[in-house]
Amino acid sequence: MLKGSAAVAGAATIINSSLAQTPLSTVLIPSSGQIVPRVGIGCRNYRAQTGDAELAVFRDTFAQYHRLGGKIIDTSPNYGNSAEVIGRIMADLGIREDLWVATKVDREDRTEGINRMERSFELLGGEHFELMQIHNLRGTATLLETMQAWKEQGRFRYIGVTTSNKRQYEQLIEVMENNTLDFIQVDYSLGNRSAAERILPLARDRGIAVLTNLPFGRGRLFNAVGDRPLPDWAQLFLKYVMSHKSTPIPIPGTTKPHHAEDNIQAARGRLPDANLRAEMERFIDPLLA
Repeated sequence: MLKGSAAVAGAATIINSSLAQTPLSTVLIPSSGQIVPRVGIGCRNYRAQTGDAELAVFRDTFAQYHRLGGKIIDTSPNYGNSAEVIGRIMADLGIREDLWVATKVDREDRTEGINRMERSFELLGGEHFELMQIHNLRGTATLLETMQAWKEQGRFRYIGVTTSNKRQYEQLIEVMENNTLDFIQVDYSLGNRSAAERILPLARDRGIAVLTNLPFGRGRLFNAVGDRPLPDWAQLFLKYVMSHKSTPIPIPGTTKPHHAEDNIQAARGRLPDANLRAEMERFIDPLLA
């Protein structure tokens, strides 16, 4: 049955190791026309202390991602000391200005939010961030105005909001409809397609770029396919996300060099068309039931 699956058969046509040297596919950011590679790194798990063995692995992951053409880095002050670790790695490698750095703020109080953002500059370095996001919509009423002012001053190139929880979708839609945003970030994957019902179409209609968190569904997709014989499931799952009409940029959590290479490969070669996307959905849904 597996060998006869149209989804698996079709996947073989879009995953090909011989594409390793082909250019990365890119996405145009609607509010500016800037073009960026269409896969990033989420940095939730970049937490380590001086002397920890993980630091060398994190450094090698960033180096590999950058060497292969990756640009987009997404972090948050909520992720333990990740911002400090990432800032040190970028400085050590001398790649801070080569990367497209996004971070977040999550304070209801305006003064606390400003302090939080200033601290991010200290930890991550550089004169500006590409993207500042309101984390989980906390503080939209008080911080969006300040963020817009900082954008006009050149401290941020883009501003946006994030969620990773379906319970916040109605609030997210309201914020999208009533504010001028460059980006949203939302959870979306082959196994979690709720954002495709209203949020992703609205983003496309309003010219808002999209970052997608949890593109592997917190590992649920890998657990569902188990040891079924198709290589590079990560690439397949990421290609599904990328191929939505809103052109999302997935930002999978990536803490190992070989995962960085695998994820970058997803941004090479063809993406699923509508028919293959439908077959992929029919394939995965029973496995997740």
